[in-house]
Amino acid sequence: MVKQLIRCTTLLLLWAATTPAAQVVIVPVTGTIEKGLAAFVVRVMDEADRNKVDAVVLEIDTPGGALDAALTIRDALLYSEVKTIAFINPRAISAGALISLATDHIVMAEGGTIGAATAVDMQGNKASEKVISYFRNEMKATAEKTGRRPELAEAMVDEDVVIEDLAPEGKLLTLTTEEALEEGLAEFKIVAETSSEKMAEVLAHFDLEKASLLREKVNWAEQAVRWLTFPAVASLLMTLGFLGLIFEIQSPGWGIGGTLALVCLGLFFGSHLIAQLADWTEILLFVLGVTLVLADVFFVMGFGLLAIPGVLMILTSLFLSLMGRTELWTWDAVGVAARPLMLSIIMTTVLGYLLLRRLPESRVWSKVVLDAEETGYTASPAHESLLGKTGTAYTDLRPGGTAVFEGQRLSVTTEGDYIVKETSVTVIEVEGSRIVVRQSADA
Repeated sequence: MVKQLIRCTTLLLLWAATTPAAQVVIVPVTGTIEKGLAAFVVRVMDEADRNKVDAVVLEIDTPGGALDAALTIRDALLYSEVKTIAFINPRAISAGALISLATDHIVMAEGGTIGAATAVDMQGNKASEKVISYFRNEMKATAEKTGRRPELAEAMVDEDVVIEDLAPEGKLLTLTTEEALEEGLAEFKIVAETSSEKMAEVLAHFDLEKASLLREKVNWAEQAVRWLTFPAVASLLMTLGFLGLIFEIQSPGWGIGGTLALVCLGLFFGSHLIAQLADWTEILLFVLGVTLVLADVFFVMGFGLLAIPGVLMILTSLFLSLMGRTELWTWDAVGVAARPLMLSIIMTTVLGYLLLRRLPESRVWSKVVLDAEETGYTASPAHESLLGKTGTAYTDLRPGGTAVFEGQRLSVTTEGDYIVKETSVTVIEVEGSRIVVRQSADA
């Protein structure tokens, strides 16, 4: 009997030692809800589903933000197979309320608030009835999916929804921690003081106090994406990209302009692609537009037959990238997307005019670009006087190339011989624009 007891105890100890601890991922959702933050949360939830973690805790403290970003986060939470917990510490206002409702469990810090989720425009005024109706139904559907009272969610968006003793007519619903507990919206109140103690209390409530914790942070790439998708930065990238394309078309071969355009437009589309604001459709549309413009310039000779639709494709691709993956097209949303694009067009027009007018006269331009365009031969009646003159091959003559006579560079050709550069040559024939040289006898 004693031996059996010892054996069972040993097996239990071995089982406890080999059983992996629960895994919990902690995600900060703080500050303004924007598209870069949405990309971060989507990435974390994808990894959590793939690694089959036990729970994801979102520590929420936000005054709200962009509707499309909030909807992206909402979908990532609502359709995840991982247990999700919203720890409101201390507020989840507007878009933050939608995100909280999309989780499986809500706990709130003492003195917290949740609600006031009506949509507003760029000036902070109440959005159109279309937007309000759309967001109201999104909140209602989210609450229904997570088993919460849908009328509470609706009252947070629409002041016409009346809830006795909580939301009188004409007032949006905002619940305190105590009210959220009474209405069954929140499950538990956190009363600890310090941040670490609060999180420990959250985990203990869900029997996860012994869990292995992974605190997720925005990585450098996501931080860069959040910065690059900022409207002012996006305008600057588009402007530099446009200017690079203009100067690349103005000069033969591949140069600084093409490199600048490739880098800036690559950063623009790459950041919007990572943030899920654009997809390959916009990129392909942009490439096709640029191709049509180049074909018009170099083959159709600028009649606009291809350039006009090409420019329209370029502008459309940029606008759609700025618009994002939103399902709700309103004048306000269109204005938000069009503003950085219009700013970029104005900046490109002004800077392009000034640079094309002033830059060729500057010393910097003369060091980067050749002053004269050489097309193979230089025609000039004065070249008749060069007959019998001696100069130096400036480049290898294969048989054509460049030679220097009395400090002047001229396009020349040999009788078919190969002459290496810096060899003394003599003009033996001048026929129109054709200058024929031969290696000098004393070379």
